[in-house]
This record gives sequence, structure tokens and C-alpha cells, in this order.
Amino acid sequence: MNIIASWSGGKDSCFALYKEMQNKHNVKCLVNFVSEGTKRGCFHGIDSALMQTQAKALGLELYQAEVPADMQEYERIFKETVLELKIKHSAQAMVFGDIYLDEHRDWVDRVCKDIGITPLEPLWGLDTKIIASDFIKYGFKTKIVSAKADLFDKNFAGQDFSPELVTNLITRNICPCGENGEFHTFVYDGPIFKNRITITKTETLLIDSFWKAHFLDIQEYKLINKTN
Repeated sequence: MNIIASWSGGKDSCFALYKEMQNKHNVKCLVNFVSEGTKRGCFHGIDSALMQTQAKALGLELYQAEVPADMQEYERIFKETVLELKIKHSAQAMVFGDIYLDEHRDWVDRVCKDIGITPLEPLWGLDTKIIASDFIKYGFKTKIVSAKADLFDKNFAGQDFSPELVTNLITRNICPCGENGEFHTFVYDGPIFKNRITITKTETLLIDSFWKAHFLDIQEYKLINKTN
């Protein structure tokens, strides 16, 4: 099928895309929603230009739509954007990285039905420990870019998603995939990346938005050809 992928820049949307690419679907584009004011991803807070660089590293087109900061118009803009892309690319399905939150799956099912596109949820119902382990085992590289301040200290932001980190999360009874928003990630390399992103300058900030979180602001980076 021709498919569109919902894209956050993080590990779950990336792993879901990878799984559907393994199913030989034709990925026409990625789609992401950014805040009008900050030009950052609505949920992960990743800079829109950095996500465009990430898409370039993947060799895929990323379509970004802006939404008001209060998110009141998110569903309308989502539907209009996806419907436009569905028609443009003759897409039959859209990929999402949900794992176990019923309210997320219910929302996806409803809005996709409204615009006549099939939702694909390749991670749904899988063991989060296995998802986290396989993501690392298959060669994906990602950094923690946001972490709830009531759960993690400042140093957690900026760490690579590693077996040791996953073990620590499990020991603390924290979802190793951060499905409840405990933390968010940015993927900078992996088996579906044609080039990798090297991050050269960051700053960790304490952000108070929906909740207080330590946020890794990735300020400088470059694309590296993986064949070199």
C-alpha cells in the first residue's frame, strides 16, 4: 500500500515506520504537527528544522502543519492535513506508534475513519520491554530529549537510549517506552537512515508547560554520510 507515517521524531513513531517498511509498504511521506509560536513539535518539542534534517537523513519527505499553541484546533487541522496528503499520494493507510493507551487508539481509529484512511498500529499490544530491547538491538540510536522533572533529574535528558537505561526504567517501574509521557526521544541513526545526524551542541533546560520537564535543546548538528 501507499502509506503516510505519523511522525514525532521519537523512537516509537520511528520503530512503527520501520516495521511497516519491512512489510514492503510504499512510504510516501511523514507528517508532523508543530506549534505556531515555537515551531517545535507539539508533543516532543523537537525543533521543526531538526525534524526536517532527520527526514533528509531518512531519505523521506516530511510535511509539517502548524497548530495553535492551545491545541484547540488540533483535530480539525490533523484531518484536513492528512486528507490532503491522502489525496496527493493516493495513500490507503497511515502508520502510528501507539502501544497500549486505549484513548490514543480510540482517537486514531475515529479520525482515520472520518477521513477514510486505514490506521496501521504495528506496536499495539506488544510488550514494552521487548519493543525497547528490539529497538536497540536492531541498531537504532536515540537520545532522551524530554523527561518529567518529578521522575528524573537533569542528567537524564541527553542520555542515549541504551540497555542500561531500559533496565533502570524497568527497575523503577517506569514504562521503558515512556508511553505515558514520562520521557520523549529523538532518533538520530538506525537501519533505515541513509545518513546519520551528529549532535554537536545542546543545552538542558527546565520547561514548565503541560508539566515540568528537563528538555534537551539540540542547537547544533550535522548530517554525516554513512558510507564514509
